[in-house]
Formats: sequence, structure tokens, C-alpha cells
Amino acid sequence: MNCLTAPAPVERGAALEERAVLRERGQHEVFCGLTGIIWLHRKIQDAFFLVVGSRTCAHLIQSAAGVMIFAEPRFGTAIIEERDLAGLADMNAELDRAVTSLLERRPEIKILFLVGSCPSEVIKLDLSRAAARLSETCSPDVRVFSYSGSGIETTFTQGEDACLAALVPALPQEPVAAEASLMVVGALPDVVEDQFRRLFDALGVGPVGFLPPRQSGALPAVGPQTRFLLAQPFLDTTARTLEKRGASPITAPFPMGAEGTTAWLLAAAELWGVSRERFEDVTAPGRERAKRALQRHRERLAGKRVFFFPDSQLEIPLARFLARELEMELVEVGTPYLRQDHMAPELALLPPDVVVSEGQHVDKQIERCREARPDLVVCGLGLANPFEAEGITTKWSIELVFSPIHGYEQAGDLAELFARPLDRRSRLEV
Repeated sequence: MNCLTAPAPVERGAALEERAVLRERGQHEVFCGLTGIIWLHRKIQDAFFLVVGSRTCAHLIQSAAGVMIFAEPRFGTAIIEERDLAGLADMNAELDRAVTSLLERRPEIKILFLVGSCPSEVIKLDLSRAAARLSETCSPDVRVFSYSGSGIETTFTQGEDACLAALVPALPQEPVAAEASLMVVGALPDVVEDQFRRLFDALGVGPVGFLPPRQSGALPAVGPQTRFLLAQPFLDTTARTLEKRGASPITAPFPMGAEGTTAWLLAAAELWGVSRERFEDVTAPGRERAKRALQRHRERLAGKRVFFFPDSQLEIPLARFLARELEMELVEVGTPYLRQDHMAPELALLPPDVVVSEGQHVDKQIERCREARPDLVVCGLGLANPFEAEGITTKWSIELVFSPIHGYEQAGDLAELFARPLDRRSRLEV
């Protein structure tokens, strides 16, 4: 791909062609927002996530994260018992004791997140007030924040959104005479973050900060001179909270695949006045490596029909990548929630005839999927096994959240995640 033909960023508020979106409300399948802890606790290395919930929540986190034998994880559960809910014990006092014991045992903790497994009305505890009280008590050594990871209120990737939004009020204010700065928003594997930092440095874009940072002491400053790029499409609340602090969004396709990464970088480069010649020189090696990596997977995926069930909110950028860079045919692209201004550049790149659905009526969507008989279905764990039993090849959408998929160097790995199930199916066929 030539970056000179990269899709231009869509300005906020720009007029967009109306795209028909199938909006459904009914029974839906979601995975709990608590699972965001699994990748967030690895990213923020001096943070601890304390889930306040039931034994069921504790079992979910334990099973979802796996049993960690060789290292003590940076998450745990303060289990609410029946006596707490019945008012026979002071839950605030018990939470204070649990937090005090935790911090005495883990002095390296600098940020403590209290994560609600259910709304306050269910667990009978106002975690925001508890966090404010504990933050005052533990200051200045430890800052305490709260957010909801409830599956009642969120899809599973919105746990990260709630976590980062809780951090935004604590970001330092940029200096009065600050130069323009760039904030990359969304948890990225360290190797991907390093790759993007090198590219921005080579382009002369910056200074660049990342939210979340690896250490709590590296929280980026925010203010009217801050421009932010979303690395993840599910950070709606975080984006709104940053805008309230004065930061301005840069709207662009998301950095998945060579095309998306190029357009994402170009949106920032243009704001910083980077010449096209310099942009070409800096990005050409990565684009060429991505092109070579994608070629062998295109032979397997070209012409295959794919159906996305709503799950992670990554569906639209991934569908764009599959259609434009791997020549797959999109049957339906479902997403739990669609924010038009964030997704405008992505929607503009989808084929005009593809069905885009928001929300879910799972029974109706299953019927549409069965009727279409796609070559590949991208869906949650709860639907994958029944579809496989019917002879329909599936890809677990949750794996796309846990895997490094952003940037030039990961483009081939991203394509392989979709090629692998089809390859497995062909090997099993007799």
C-alpha cells in the first residue's frame, strides 16, 4: 500500500454519508467486564486490582486468568459474604481491613483499583466513596480508584474503558505554556508500544505519552494542547472524559493491518506538519514487511466469507482489515455498540453492501448466520462450540483481544489468527 493513498482522517463533525445500520435489541451474549483485569494488571506494573464481589466473581477471574504458579498476580477478590449483604457486618470496615492487609503485604503497589463486580445497588457498597476514603488514608504512597466491571452494565472490553476513565481525573495538568503533545490511549502490549514510540520519534511527532502507562509515575499530562489517538475502538467513556479535561481527539482508522496503521500514523503526522517524503521514508520498511507477511495468508483467506457476532467492539476495524487487505467477503459485521464519530473512518472503508448491526438479538442473528453458511464465524465462546458442532468454522473473538494485533509488525500475526481455524478445518476434513 502507498501511504499517499491512505484514507484521510475524518474531521469531527464532518458530514458523512448515511449508512444503514441494523439496530437490534433482545437477548444478547456478553462476557464479563472483569476480564479486562487480565491484560490491565500486566500492563500497569505497580497497580493492583481488587475485585469486590462474590465467590462466583473470584472463580471467574481465577479460571479466566489461569492459575499462576510461578508469580503472584496483581489482582485478587474481596469476597462479599451473606452476612455482609444482610447488614450483619460493616462492609466498609471489612474492606478497609482487607486493603490494609494487602498493602502491608505488597508494598510495591502504588495504584489500587477497587473493581465492582455488580452495581452498587446489588453489592450494597458504594465503591466510589470507599475509594475516596481509602485514597485519603493511603496518600501519598498509594492512590485508590474505583470502577465497575459488571457484566450487567458492560461488554467485556468496556472494563478497560471504565478503568482508564477512572484514571483520567488523576492525570497531571499540562503546563500553561505547554507544546502540543500526543497521547495514545488504550492498553497495548509493551512490544507494540515500543514500536509505535519509535515510529513517532522518527517522524518527529510528540512528545508522546501512553495511557495506561507501564508505571503509575508515568501518567501523561493532559490539557488543551493534548491531542489523543485511540488505539482501541471501545474507549468511548475514556475519550469523553479526556475531552472534558481539554484534550482533542484525532479521528482515524485504527492501527490494525498495514492500511489502518498507515492511516493512524498519518493522521498524527499531518497535525505535526510532517512532510510526505519523511512519512514515506519512515513508514516504508514497516509497510513492506507487513505486505510480505500478509501475502501468504491472503492465498488462504481471499474469497472466504466471514460473519462477525457482536462481542469486543473490535469487529468493524477487523472487518475492514479482512475485506481490504485479505480480500475476504463480509456477510455481516455485528458490534455491541457503535459510536459514529469514532468509527466514521472505518465505516467509510467497508464495502457499501455489507450489513452492519449494532446491539444484538442473538436468536435472530444465529438464524441469519445459519442461512448464510459463512466460511468463518467470529464469535464469543458461548456460541463457538454449538457452531462447530454444526460444521461451521469459528474464531474466538476473545483471542483477538489478548493477542498483539496492532501495527505493521503484527499484521501477519493478525491475519494468521483468522487463517488458523480454516487451516484446522481443512486438516480435519476427510
